[in-house]
Amino acid sequence: MGAGKTMEESDVGISCYISKLPGFVGILKQRYADFIVNEVDLDGNVVRLTSLDLPPEMTEKEESKVPDRLNKNFDTELEFFRSLVGDSDTDSLKCLIDKIQNGADDSTSPIVLSPSSDKAHRTAVHNFFKEKLKFLVTDTVDGPEASSKCIRVRFNSGGNQNRGRSSRKRKERGDKPFDSRGSEDWPVTRGKFLRFHLYKENKDTQETLRIIGKMLGIQSKSFGFSGTKDKRAVTTQRVTVFKMHASRLASLNNRLIGIKVGNFCYVNDGLLLGQLLGNRFTITLRGVVADSQDIIKESADALGKQGFINYFGLQRFGSGTVPTHIIGAALLRGEWSKAVDLILDPREGDILFLDDVAKVREYYKETNDIDRTLQQLPYNLVAERAILQCLKQCPGNHLQALIGVPRTLRMMYVHSYQSYLWNHAASALVQKYGARGVVLGDLVYSKDNTGVTSLRVCSCKHEDDFEEDLTCSNLDELPELDFPADGNQCVKVVDADDLVKGTYTIDDVVLPLPGSRAIYPANDIADIYHDLAGKDKISLTENAHNIKEFSITSMTGGYRRVFQKPLDFGWEILTYTDGNRPLAETDLDIILKSNGSNGARLQQDTANGTKFNHSDSGILSDVRSNEEASKTEADSAAGESDYQTQTALKLQFTLPASSYATMAIRELLKTSTSVAFHKTLNHRT
Repeated sequence: MGAGKTMEESDVGISCYISKLPGFVGILKQRYADFIVNEVDLDGNVVRLTSLDLPPEMTEKEESKVPDRLNKNFDTELEFFRSLVGDSDTDSLKCLIDKIQNGADDSTSPIVLSPSSDKAHRTAVHNFFKEKLKFLVTDTVDGPEASSKCIRVRFNSGGNQNRGRSSRKRKERGDKPFDSRGSEDWPVTRGKFLRFHLYKENKDTQETLRIIGKMLGIQSKSFGFSGTKDKRAVTTQRVTVFKMHASRLASLNNRLIGIKVGNFCYVNDGLLLGQLLGNRFTITLRGVVADSQDIIKESADALGKQGFINYFGLQRFGSGTVPTHIIGAALLRGEWSKAVDLILDPREGDILFLDDVAKVREYYKETNDIDRTLQQLPYNLVAERAILQCLKQCPGNHLQALIGVPRTLRMMYVHSYQSYLWNHAASALVQKYGARGVVLGDLVYSKDNTGVTSLRVCSCKHEDDFEEDLTCSNLDELPELDFPADGNQCVKVVDADDLVKGTYTIDDVVLPLPGSRAIYPANDIADIYHDLAGKDKISLTENAHNIKEFSITSMTGGYRRVFQKPLDFGWEILTYTDGNRPLAETDLDIILKSNGSNGARLQQDTANGTKFNHSDSGILSDVRSNEEASKTEADSAAGESDYQTQTALKLQFTLPASSYATMAIRELLKTSTSVAFHKTLNHRT
């Protein structure tokens, strides 16, 4: 695709359908509540938020008590502190101590002291708390300027006498990917992790956990989860946090906007990426227009029976004019400087980037002023910030700058290129052989091996050690790749004997994700991989450089089912006149209804954007997180203001963690799933 061109499905190999039905018009995600996602755990249970309350046993055990050591006067300590930092910070500290002495320690937000670029001064402040106020714990966070840092102060609810992060070397702590400050007196009979169900509306997973972590005064890496969920959706998933009292987390519910936590329990192990079977979707397509209702019914039935081509969706490749697989290709060729430029340079027509971000990119391109750029660059642009910070320390060392990007994020670029090749191979297979049956040379999961007749969904090799805080600026979700348990032994090439016996069906056919252990079909589909990679000057058998993590031959590879059927599939045709009326119940709606509320949401257009008001709850949830998003919903609502009767199609189904619901919807509608396309439909309604 050319520079400045918005990415289309065909650019990443998405071009075929299974059925020959004509499809119809339907708007995807006209309201974020039209896309509901519930995680499915490894036991096959659908994860739902059913309670916001603490279980009785937790309420009894976790009653907050102010320790005797806090029932004293701290005037002497505060005066000494004033000599260190001045009046303003001392007044903030006094307010914090007063709140804690009044018994509000579990719900008291931390304070952040004034920024300082003097490390010796910051050390003196840290030591003050260690020696004088041991019931408080401190850490260091980024200041408003690149060269400054701020000290954050919070209540040490675990009572570890503020031994601090420097009390043990990182090696002695086992390099644990969680924040253990203030928790060393944790009861030995209790699981070390608090597991809870996270419900969020129109927020991505990382943004949500960053908000919760900030309110609790802990680092985002303290949380564990099985997979990220869509932003423009209502989602429920499991999350774990290390040694956190449930009462502290539950107390946030009254302050959180568009977020709820509940279903608390203590467990021995934290969640890791990939520890889920899949996701349960409830998707409502609004503004449905078809030549007849029979077409809608036939298309829905066909999706349930035949499934869809299991493409990697557009989310895999980003939403901007610089797709992630283009960056991945540069990395595979060893073009470090080009990869850095692709990540940092201005991007014409990006969907998710606001004008001010575009101006920051332009400013850096023109000036190379790293400090000023970092001051203006949003914190959610993790890759960009990491690269700039490394370039500041090591000017001109582009490889080192790329290594500075969190591992899971930087590997996403290479995985995206694997997905790009897979999509094109899948399209070639369907174009040449159709979706009617197995052909000679196809790859299938072998039925001769016990336990591999069904797809096992595992996390990618590079996602096993998720240690860094990951926020990708242009991806809403990062589905895992499909890796069979025993590598090459799980797949086989279909031979003539298999065809005679009819051992395998089209549902068994897989295609490889390139890697050192992956084998290819014994037919001309294998050529698609090598020819397409060759056009990008990439070899799938030889390394262009010695950086292993940016080399396909150093990756294991894997396999992905070509055709996927939705599980527990159901559909329903609805009619509506008020476009603001929700057509599916969320977990929170059900809780409100059970508590005596009618569960209805009153949607009101305001000058600042559209908001949902959960009736009788007093909770306002922002529908969209930026002005453009608010305008989209306001425009679509205005188009429906005449209250004409319209048709909607509600679908419910479950997919493996690595499959994209948008690709199922694409098969149904026979239209693009791009954000830009569905925005045009919004404006037409």
